Amino acid sequence: MTKSNNLLCSQIRFDWDRNEILEILNMPLIDLMWESQIVHRKFNNYKVQLASLFSVKTGGCEENCSYCSQSIYSTSQIKSHPQFQVEEVLARAQIAKKEGADRFCMGWAWREIRDGKYFNAMLRMVSGVRDLGMEACVTAGMLTEEQASRLAEAGLTAYNHNLDTSPEYYKNIITTRTYQDRLDTIKRVRDAGINVCCGGIIGLGETNRDRASLLEVLSNMNPHPESVPINSLVAIEGTGLEENQEIDSIEMIRMIATARILMPKSKIRLSAGREKLSKEAQILCFQCGANSIFYGDELLTTSNPSFQSDRKLLKEVGVLFNKDFETYEKRLSSL
Repeated sequence: MTKSNNLLCSQIRFDWDRNEILEILNMPLIDLMWESQIVHRKFNNYKVQLASLFSVKTGGCEENCSYCSQSIYSTSQIKSHPQFQVEEVLARAQIAKKEGADRFCMGWAWREIRDGKYFNAMLRMVSGVRDLGMEACVTAGMLTEEQASRLAEAGLTAYNHNLDTSPEYYKNIITTRTYQDRLDTIKRVRDAGINVCCGGIIGLGETNRDRASLLEVLSNMNPHPESVPINSLVAIEGTGLEENQEIDSIEMIRMIATARILMPKSKIRLSAGREKLSKEAQILCFQCGANSIFYGDELLTTSNPSFQSDRKLLKEVGVLFNKDFETYEKRLSSL
């Protein structure tokens, strides 16, 4: 048995070493896909969660993330929008639920959450989404312990705060917020009893070792993040990374498969850049362990496959999704 097979047969771990991860990430692709599927089948069913993402407040962010068109440092032609009203957001959530999503994610282009009427409106949005019977997720930058506690009281399911890249490469992407700031935010979310949604982006110019380093940080969190979005860069004109080339789909498959091996029970979310993947590449990602996608025509400021095409693809593959779960469980119980 190879070293990697020995690793995969062990229990869930929180002590992955970067060199171990790099070895897995660089395995022959066929072997990597096979082993990630073994882990996925052991810890999960082939069910994909559909999550809808809505930009509640667009543009004007004070951070200088070099990939982001919402930054005030970007010259992209993004159309800024002030915060939507509570009723408008809940109406969007109802549409998302009708279209099949069971998780509604709301984004604010902020450096950190701002107290007062905007935060109070956020709390009402969270409560309203939960009243619809949906999971509620928020991404709005850094937050305080008190804000995390109030979001938990409102019923927030998860808070998204991505690490973006490795600690070593981070300074090449953003300088207005430290890596430790991000880790501190994640700790406050966890301490408040809210699920953590935390992942990163590939295609920023990082090396394979940077990718392994990012996965090392994520997989050594105890517990692992409940949701791990794996994004590929969407190079937007006017951002600092507008000249970056699209990644090869095999790179995304490798990241998905490795993340599944390292974090067996997490939802590995196939996120930004999915529109650029062929149907076949998406199928391989599902096979390797991706079990959540953002669902709907756009992701904050970038396009996304339509919900009709997503449902068609999932049905063709034979993967179950939200509204099929109850029927599936009933069918199993009757066997």
